[in-house]
Order: sequence, then C-alpha cells, then structure tokens
Amino acid sequence: MAALASGYEEAYPGMWKEVCDAFTAATGVKVNLICDKNLEDVIGPSMQGGDFPDVIHLATGREKGLTEQFIKDRNIADITDVLSMTVPGESAKVSDKIVGGFTDTSVTNPYGDGATYLAPMFYSPCGLFYNAGLFEEKGWSVPATWDEMWELGEKAKAEDISLFTYPTTGYFDTFFYALMYSVGGADFFNKATTYSEGIWDTPEGQQCFDIVAKLASYTNPVTPAQANDQDFTQNQQLILDNKALFMPNGTWIVGEMADAPRAEGFQWGMTALPAAKAGGTGPSNNSRAKTFIHAAATNLDAAKQFVAFLYSDAACAIFAKGGAVQPVPGLTDNLEGDNKMFYAIYDNGTDAAMGGFAAYNAVAGLGTVREVFFDPVNGLVNGSVTEQQWIDSVKAASDQMRANLME
Repeated sequence: MAALASGYEEAYPGMWKEVCDAFTAATGVKVNLICDKNLEDVIGPSMQGGDFPDVIHLATGREKGLTEQFIKDRNIADITDVLSMTVPGESAKVSDKIVGGFTDTSVTNPYGDGATYLAPMFYSPCGLFYNAGLFEEKGWSVPATWDEMWELGEKAKAEDISLFTYPTTGYFDTFFYALMYSVGGADFFNKATTYSEGIWDTPEGQQCFDIVAKLASYTNPVTPAQANDQDFTQNQQLILDNKALFMPNGTWIVGEMADAPRAEGFQWGMTALPAAKAGGTGPSNNSRAKTFIHAAATNLDAAKQFVAFLYSDAACAIFAKGGAVQPVPGLTDNLEGDNKMFYAIYDNGTDAAMGGFAAYNAVAGLGTVREVFFDPVNGLVNGSVTEQQWIDSVKAASDQMRANLME
C-alpha cells in the first residue's frame, strides 16, 4: 500500500498505519505500507524497475501527474466487482456503504465504459477559505457575486492586502470546475469537460477565462514562486498572516496548518465561489481523494479486500481522527467545530459541481489537464503569459483531447 501523507495524515500521524493494522487484524493479511508526502519520488525508482505497489492512494492534479499517467496508460485495475464485495469484518456490501452518485462519475469511471476504476475516498467540500476574524474586524461581507469580489479587492488593496492566493495551480481544478458550473450550469460543464467542439468560443467559456485572468491581477505576487509541492504551505500562510483574503482549498487545510502561526483573532471561514450573476447561487466542487489498484498488482485479491475494508466502520473511525470523511452515509452527522461548518455548505443553497475533465489517450506533446488549463495561471500572475495566449493554448489542446478521448 502506497499512500500520500496529506493534510489528514499530518492532523493524525499514523492514520494509514492504524488502518493497515486494523485490516490485518480483521483478515490476517499483512500490509507493507509506504506513506510519504512526496510519494511519487519514493515509489518512482522501484516502479521504473517494474515493482509496483498493489494499492495506491494518490490524487489527480498533483505536480508530477502520476495518477493521470496511470489512467492514460490504462495501468489501473477494474474494481467494479469490489462494489459487490462484503466489507471485511462486516455483513454489508461495499456498495451499501458508499453514498449514491460517488462511483459513477468521470472521476471514478474515467474510460466511459460503465466500469469503476478509482475508489472515491475522503471527500471534501472545496471552496474559498479565508480568515473570518479579519472580515469581522474590518466589517467586510463575503462577496456573493464576482462584481462584489472585485470591489472587495480594491478595499483590500488599499490596506496592502491581496485579494487572492492559491497553494499550487493544482488547486484550480476544483475551483475551475465550480466556476464552469456557475457560469453555464450543468450543460456547459458537461460539454466543457468532454472538450465539445467550439465550447471555448462561447460567451460562457470567455467568462471563465476573464474571471481567472482578473483574479490573477489581484493575486499576491509571491504566489507563483511558492506554488509547488514543496513550498505551497507558504502560500497558505498568506491567509493566516492576513496577506491575502481568499484561497481555494479543501477541509484538510485545518489539520495541515494546525501548528502554523496566525494573526490574532484568526478564525477559519469557507465560502462557495461567488455567483456568476446577481441572484444566482455559488457552487462548490467536491474534491474526492482516490484509491486504486495497479493493473500489475501481484496481490490482486488481497488488494481488493483492502479497498473494500477502507469503507468499514473501523476504517472510517480511524480516518475521522484526522478529519478525513469517507463518502459513507451518516458520517457527517458526528462532525464538530470547523468541519461541521465546512460540510454544511451544501445545506445553505450552494450547488454541488461533481465530476471533472474526461480522460484522453497520451499524445506526444499534449500535457495533462493541469499543465494545459491551470499551470498557465502562474504566468498570468507574474505577467509571462497573457490571457489570449492561455486561451489559444487551451483551445488547441482541447481539440487534441477531444480527438483522443479514451473509449
């Protein structure tokens, strides 16, 4: 088992080892665990030699794009049968333990063949995180529309505070999905994420580009230099130090920055994206960590048992200690403090934007979704990329992606 040591692991060190030990206790199967925040670097050398972990827990949208590469190379095993397996140590089937809708999206079923390949793990409402204490101190209201956001940006600028920052460009995936949904609804979202011809020539497409480009002009200028997998917490620190107002993130941020210094009166706040038009609702994309089995797994049956066990009551209770919430019915009922507020976002009229860009075959010279759509934001902020250059590159790449959709 190879697992990314994310903010949840930082909040509760040893979380993954405890789950592995609980699985061994329930099944007698021993698990060799690799858990590291730089997981790609740790498992990379052995994989080059043909030695792959059986089970991998690693998100998409990371700098090295390893999960995307596995998907493109079809190196992920079909785990549809896991859904009908009985959870080890329980009588319930896996499918009974997962909230409806979580195993039939482009995120879990990337090839459009009706089969599930990636197991949905910790899910987190994603949105814009901010210091609620600062807003209260200044008497500022959280913007409900983008026009209000730009007005707030000017107020903040007058006090030498940037409106925006982001940890890395990878965090623009959930942001951009929510933005697309806000601007054009489900129809535009579905067409854009499947690279429909001409979709980026529409008014909705232009509005998405314009909003991100304008937001780049309000972004703290130090952001791009720190927007990498080693220094991203320094950008997150900008929120805690009142050097930026908003950043896109997920609920793991609380645990990840639990020991970081912060401004007096700091209090976490979270909001959906501003509505694209007055009277509209702001959406929030739902980030779901993924766990999958490598197609070359040497212990396939045990690996499937392990994935099934991840939805057990025992595993869910361990994950909860780190603030990680599985898509299992009833788990959000027991949340407290910040997490209770975060997960209530959908109770307050916020739309949920589910899904993401469709998978496409590897093509020489064609980058990942992150490289094409989101990495240029660094250039928008530092002035090395113009909005039109970004638009032109997205259109060209989108045409290639459409022509090479996985079937």
